[in-house]
Amino acid sequence: MTTLQQLLPGTAVAVRDSPIRRSRRVLRPARTPAAVIVAVLLTAGLGLAAAEIVAGLWGRRLGLVPVDEVVALASATSWGELAAPALGVAFAGAVLILLAVLPGRCRLVPVETTDPLIVIGITRSGLRRTLRAVARQAEGVGRAKVRLRRRRIEVTVVTGPESSGAMLRQVGTAVGDRLAGVGTLGTGEVVVRLRRKGL
Repeated sequence: MTTLQQLLPGTAVAVRDSPIRRSRRVLRPARTPAAVIVAVLLTAGLGLAAAEIVAGLWGRRLGLVPVDEVVALASATSWGELAAPALGVAFAGAVLILLAVLPGRCRLVPVETTDPLIVIGITRSGLRRTLRAVARQAEGVGRAKVRLRRRRIEVTVVTGPESSGAMLRQVGTAVGDRLAGVGTLGTGEVVVRLRRKGL
């Protein structure tokens, strides 16, 4: 509780991010190797160009970067005359810059915590294994397959010919209870599909 809240009991501090947004932002992996490569190449290239420009302003050329030749080549060449390797290098550089700037795909499912400063995640494969084990425990289920989609969890159960809708509700309830027990955030609804053996 802040001092303002102690003085004015009716005030509430607005939360900037929801727990799901904060967790996804924190758990998203940075693309460090691509960022390091881009940073080293840009620092070296721009540092050499800056040193050459400053030396040229003082009337002395360093000779590290052939500025006159590069300017002459750039002014004499049109876009249609560029070689395929030059375009490939430019495309690879653009891809590296995008990889360095954009974060990677989050491979963890955020888990709810009571402390807003703590962010915890469970691996997607671990969550699939847990939910598959819960679905298999239902009576009449032979096999179960779990898919984690963006806004829902699909559970496909393989049963015998005597299965019923009550068994589907039982699997859905068991999977939902396990999700609530784990405390996953943003997993969405649980969809249970039935497949009978031999069909």
